[in-house]
Amino acid sequence: MAETYRRSRGTRLVNSVFQALTRLGLGASYRHILTVPGRKTGRPYSTPVDVIDLDDRRWLVAGYGPSNWVRNVRAAGEVTLSRGRRSDRFDVVETDALDAVPVLRKYMTEIRVTRPYFDASPDSHDDNVAAELARHPVFRLIRAASEGGHFSSGSSPPSIGKATR
Repeated sequence: MAETYRRSRGTRLVNSVFQALTRLGLGASYRHILTVPGRKTGRPYSTPVDVIDLDDRRWLVAGYGPSNWVRNVRAAGEVTLSRGRRSDRFDVVETDALDAVPVLRKYMTEIRVTRPYFDASPDSHDDNVAAELARHPVFRLIRAASEGGHFSSGSSPPSIGKATR
């Protein structure tokens, strides 16, 4: 049975350290700071997250379950991801099992610290991995269109360029 994530003083301390390192552009290259407006207050909230790159697309996985950032992302439909001096805005789309299964497999393989929070393993049958979506939503990140151009949501987002201000 999967563990339930609990925010303790220790986890808040670890998140603070990861957040500080990521703001400096240090640490794991997949780690970013997600900033999203609160669904009730509109106040921006930031937390470290791990971004998965797969098939020229970028994904967010709720590795610890449907936390506040997940509820805020669902309400806002867009996020800002920052790492070092670079920040980029993305529209987010919660995905279905067909797209999520390979993302979840890669996430469980690469972000091993979250494995205790999953019942499935990277080698589990597709149905078992898909069942994890109820507790571990997956969001596709779509680079927000800039003033200079637009791309359709069905196409792959362009690679990350210069920072937005």
